[in-house]
Amino acid sequence: MNDKTLNQKGWLFVLPVVVLVAFNAVIPLMTVVNYSVQETFGDNLFFFEGVKWFQEVLHSERFHAALLRQLTFTGIILLIEIPLGVIIALAMPRKGFWVSVCLVLMALPLLIPWNVVGAMWNIFALPDIGLLGKTLNSLGLDYNFTRQPFSAWATLIAMDVWHWTSLVVLLAYAGLSSIPDAYYQAAKIDGASNWAVFRYIQLPKMNRVLTIAILLRFMDSFNIYTEPFVLTGGGPGNATTLLSIDLVKVALGQFDLGPAAAMSLIYFLIILLLSWIFYTVMSPKEGS
Repeated sequence: MNDKTLNQKGWLFVLPVVVLVAFNAVIPLMTVVNYSVQETFGDNLFFFEGVKWFQEVLHSERFHAALLRQLTFTGIILLIEIPLGVIIALAMPRKGFWVSVCLVLMALPLLIPWNVVGAMWNIFALPDIGLLGKTLNSLGLDYNFTRQPFSAWATLIAMDVWHWTSLVVLLAYAGLSSIPDAYYQAAKIDGASNWAVFRYIQLPKMNRVLTIAILLRFMDSFNIYTEPFVLTGGGPGNATTLLSIDLVKVALGQFDLGPAAAMSLIYFLIILLLSWIFYTVMSPKEGS
């Protein structure tokens, strides 16, 4: 007989945090919603505009171009970092002294502030004095990320891969570490190949953490701002002007608060929709 009583008093400890987070989230969101349906000409005078700004943003070629660049960047990042993170996690030791060394090395890039990462890679990739830029040019490659769109994209992607692949590695390694040794022993008795072990044991057991890794990397890469802004400023031209950078230009550079608010809400809804699609597509595999 179960005589345990359900005690809900633990929620009292969480309540202040919930209230604080809700306050910090709801107030700015309502302000954005307010600006997205109004126009102002100064002197604190506002005029209701309805959905005008939403229509303007959705029909803007500038928005379409920035969104395409954002989707391209996020797609490339996911295609590189997820497989690479799994491969590195599989190569890491499971026991002994080197486990701690590898985990610390993997965690180091994640500890560096985003603006510092952008500044580091900006100096590192300069074609005249940067170690990367100078080396590539000395090898006969025409590399200049400040003038060439392809070089700017390659540098931006390399920077993000260096900075964030470690997150995928740590999550994948955690999933691998949770697999009991009995599975590997059974596979060894059956004479299973390395590929079969990965396909039928390791990959299914990592499915949950990989779902989290994909969602985190999708949301982070789709929201990325600081690193590319410090590295390229959206240039050369508009080659690396991702959606986040374009939004800041509209809001602060042009001070068009209505269109910027509408764009930010559309941006937010796109992230929610795509995150839901990712989660829905990957969730059925969890029980496999």
